[in-house]
Amino acid sequence: MSRFFDDSGSNAPIAISDAELDALEAEIPILAGIRRFGEEAVNMPWFSRLGRPLDAETRALARSWLDGLGFPDAEPARLRDWSEAADAAMTLDIDPAHWEAEESLRAGLTSEALEILSEDALTIAMTHVSALLGERVRSALAEAADFWEVDDEELLNAAAGAALHAAHGAALSLSADAPSDHPFRRKFALFARGRWPIGIAGLTLNLF
Repeated sequence: MSRFFDDSGSNAPIAISDAELDALEAEIPILAGIRRFGEEAVNMPWFSRLGRPLDAETRALARSWLDGLGFPDAEPARLRDWSEAADAAMTLDIDPAHWEAEESLRAGLTSEALEILSEDALTIAMTHVSALLGERVRSALAEAADFWEVDDEELLNAAAGAALHAAHGAALSLSADAPSDHPFRRKFALFARGRWPIGIAGLTLNLF
């Protein structure tokens, strides 16, 4: 049993059990890892390779994501411009199967993370990642929009939201100590390569 003193002006010690100390010590490396993840993600080339041909590594990441998500028969397809991206984004409302698969994975990861971290620690970590990346993602999108001469705010907001959602998922997988090939890590890796994996429609992964 360890003792700390409160900051209320009294000298009354606050007892902290060994189990509580062990839990705090276990959280530190995980939270440090999430912080590093966020700091490294800031420097990634967000939205810098939109519309370009799919190279071998991008295809491999997409294949790993599809397999892990439960869509082994789907194939990645390159979108060439923002018009095609807008059409693909619209189909998500019609065919949301991959969202359901992701939400199932997200629920599982959250439960696993909360076995390692306190709810407060997990919330702080996720908020920190969002705060770090929000401005960077929107700045990168603004550059891409200028280059492509795109002014569709709704579509740009959808792209920003998707990127931050992917970063949140990857950070959650770190919190739960999930393997490096977890689908959320693979999806984030596609964003980190400058792409926008918009989603799965039928047997096609629309990849901008």
